[in-house]
Amino acid sequence: MDNSALMWRTVSTELVADCKVFSVSRNNSRRAQDEGEKLHSFYVLHPHNWINVIPVTAAGEVVMVEQYRHGVGHVTLEIPGGMVDPTDSSPVDAAVRELLEETGYVSDDWVSLGRIHPNPAIQSNVCDTYLARNARQIEQPSFDGSGTEMIALRLVPIERIPELLKAGVITHALVIVAFHLMQLNGDALT
Repeated sequence: MDNSALMWRTVSTELVADCKVFSVSRNNSRRAQDEGEKLHSFYVLHPHNWINVIPVTAAGEVVMVEQYRHGVGHVTLEIPGGMVDPTDSSPVDAAVRELLEETGYVSDDWVSLGRIHPNPAIQSNVCDTYLARNARQIEQPSFDGSGTEMIALRLVPIERIPELLKAGVITHALVIVAFHLMQLNGDALT
């Protein structure tokens, strides 16, 4: 399928803001097939790439985290996740690091469930999701020391996840997508 008529060409990019965990640029663009058309400004967020981890214990419990989220102003129930740091050699290395930092859990059995674009309309990053089978806790969580990260662990029987999704207890879109990816990869749990 030729979708060249849908393409846009960025003529210039200007950094608008550097906000620590993401930057914002203004892309001045025009439709690719019409060089004479006026430029339009589009604002794009540039976060680091992200990872999500669904850690499942040998007892069939999902290791979940509760934390305050400033965007919505309340505590949410999520899976461990975070940014792929420049020091991480790969997304799975970031997943291993984030799982240990946030929960104190490790796994020797990792499965890639997929890669998504969190919001391609305004964001340039991707989010990789992993299943960590037979997760086990080896230490207490160790946060970054800034005092901004406080997490409570919750072990949730895996069979309760659909009920929590339906009831609106789990509301983070990327967490919902992660569980959907796990469902699509049903054999990944075995």
